[in-house]
Amino acid sequence: MSRDAIARGRAAAGAVVALALACGCTAQAVETTGKDEKSPATRSSSDNSARGPSSPTPSESPLKKMKSPVSRAELPQSKTPDPPSAPPSRPRTSTPPPPAPPEPGPVVLARGQDGKKVRELQARLRQIGWFGQNPTGTYGPVTATAVEGFQGKRGLLRTGATDTRTWDRLLAMTREPTRTELYPDGGMPPAKPDRRCLTGRVLCVSKESRTLTWMIDGKAVTTVDVRFGSEYTPTREGAFQVFWKNRDHVSTLYDTPMPYAMFFSGGQAVHYSSDFAARGYNGASHGCVNVRDKKGIAKLFKQVRTGDKVVIYK
Repeated sequence: MSRDAIARGRAAAGAVVALALACGCTAQAVETTGKDEKSPATRSSSDNSARGPSSPTPSESPLKKMKSPVSRAELPQSKTPDPPSAPPSRPRTSTPPPPAPPEPGPVVLARGQDGKKVRELQARLRQIGWFGQNPTGTYGPVTATAVEGFQGKRGLLRTGATDTRTWDRLLAMTREPTRTELYPDGGMPPAKPDRRCLTGRVLCVSKESRTLTWMIDGKAVTTVDVRFGSEYTPTREGAFQVFWKNRDHVSTLYDTPMPYAMFFSGGQAVHYSSDFAARGYNGASHGCVNVRDKKGIAKLFKQVRTGDKVVIYK
């Protein structure tokens, strides 16, 4: 090959390389012959040195280096919602301590006392669930514990004694107890006697107070608790007379003992009841006037005569 041909070939090859670089494409190796042919390793080293540090490597795409013809300001905004802002922190407030209980007032009732006022206290506490037994009329440890619990629940000083503050608060939360609430298990004071009981010898029986009072010429001699018949077998009311006494009577109708029986109206009588002694007012008679105090009825049986009056009233 002539030198002119070789020179023209080199010039053409250089033009192709220059055009490729200008267009951003990777230059391909050009086949040459003779002394100008280089090994692949030599070509690679030579090409890299010719390009310089800013030329892209064959594995890289030069398109990544190109800038977008659209500015960022023209791109649509992202549809991803902004994260919610944290709620403003509230200032911490310290909880104030509970107020101190007020000083108690003068003491109304305290341990060791007894009587109707104590019974009323117990009945009122029982109405709201602070006293779990029948009123006794005695201010003992059980009553003091109940009062102390009531005081603590209402923010009062826990003393166990009933002062004026405690008593006023209890009155505001309860109603006046009935006689039955005051004496649910008996022991009720006798009611005002019926006028028919004020003369002669009378067994004066009050259904309201559940008491039998043996009276002679208007004066009360003795009083005992009594129980009456149910609504299906009620005890008759009115003025009667004792027409028969039987110390060891047994009912032929109910086959039950009726000791110290004093009959006043048909099969109804005043007599001792072991069931009343055992169950109290949880039961009822079949119409008779039951007495649970055996010694009391035995003494009464000796004093009452046939023909003495029996007055039963509400």
